[in-house]
Formats: sequence, C-alpha cells, structure tokens
Amino acid sequence: MTSSRNDALLAVLRLAPVIPVLTIDRLDQAVPLAQALVAGGLRVLEITLRTDVALEAMEAIARHVPDAVVGAGTVLTASQVNEAASAGAAFLVSPGATTRLAEAAAAGPVPLLPGVATAGEAMAMAEMGHHVMKFFPAEPAGGVPYLKSLGAPLPHLMFCPTGGIDAAKAKSYLALPNVVCVGGSWVTPGEALRSGDWATITRLSRDACNLRD
Repeated sequence: MTSSRNDALLAVLRLAPVIPVLTIDRLDQAVPLAQALVAGGLRVLEITLRTDVALEAMEAIARHVPDAVVGAGTVLTASQVNEAASAGAAFLVSPGATTRLAEAAAAGPVPLLPGVATAGEAMAMAEMGHHVMKFFPAEPAGGVPYLKSLGAPLPHLMFCPTGGIDAAKAKSYLALPNVVCVGGSWVTPGEALRSGDWATITRLSRDACNLRD
C-alpha cells in the first residue's frame, strides 16, 4: 500500500477513538442506527459483511447519512473488495490477511486495514506497504500487554485493536502510543437495537468519544 493510502486511512481512523463494529440484520435499521452513532460523535462505521443486507446497508448509509464514513468489515475475498467499494465503503477491514487479498485491495479503489495477530503477520503486511493494521482478536491474542510489547520492535506501525474490547478495556488500549483507535460493538447493545432505542446508542457513542483523554 502506498504512503498516501496509509495517510488517508490514518486520517479516517483518527476521526474518533472508537469504530463501532456493526452487524446489521435489518435493512430498515441501517440509516437510523448510523444517524444515532454520528449524532454521538462516532462518524466512522464498520459494517461487517456477515449478513445478506450488509452491502445494501452500506449503500443506504452512504446515501442518507453524509457525515458517516462507511467501512466494510469481515472482508475475506478478493471479489469483496470491489463489491464493498461499489456499495460506498471508504475503507476495508479484514480479520486476517492473505497475500491474494492484500494484492486485490492494493489494486482496488479504497485502502485496506488488514487484520494481524502476531509480530510475524504484522511484519508481512508491513513488507506489502501496510503501516496501519487491525489487531485481532485483541483480547484473546494478548491484549494491551502484547500490543504494548510490539511498540519497541515495530515503532513505525499503528494498530486498531478489535475483539473482546468494551468501554472499560478501551481506555487502556487508547493510552498506547501505537493505537490509533479501537473497534467494538458495545456502543450498539442488542436490546437497544431490537427496540430501536437510538437515544441510548447516541449516549453510548458520546461516552465512547470521551474515552481518549
């Protein structure tokens, strides 16, 4: 990935300390959910490609919530790169990274935030030009102590840890110099989604924006 793409990705990730990781099952919830998150200050949204309506949800949010920056999560295959970009994704997120996926993303229109869990995987992605990565699954893979330990040998790399992180744990991650933001789903609790309690989601989003001192 080129330095300009790394810079563009960093600029997006720096818009807020938390990226909500969203698995949208109902298309009619996509726009009000995005509006609630943006109202609370969380503009960067990761829509996982785990449901049949994910691409349509991205299209709807990109069209109707102009202040939102939509990313596609759980990108697993080369074919999903252009599919997600065509649906309005401004960036891609993968749980892990293969050479084929990284090459497809490099040839595609938007940057990839590749998932890594070890120093070796991070070095492999760095060799392909990626200096910003997703650390996943953050808590099972070693959490704050592990990510902190990567800072000395890999000082040029930045991470967005995701996986098992809640509001209490997020603050410790955000205190690390090699963490640009964190990803999590705690700002969209299941009950609030089911009942359409957008006010609660806006409140939790506002709280998340204040996690970084």
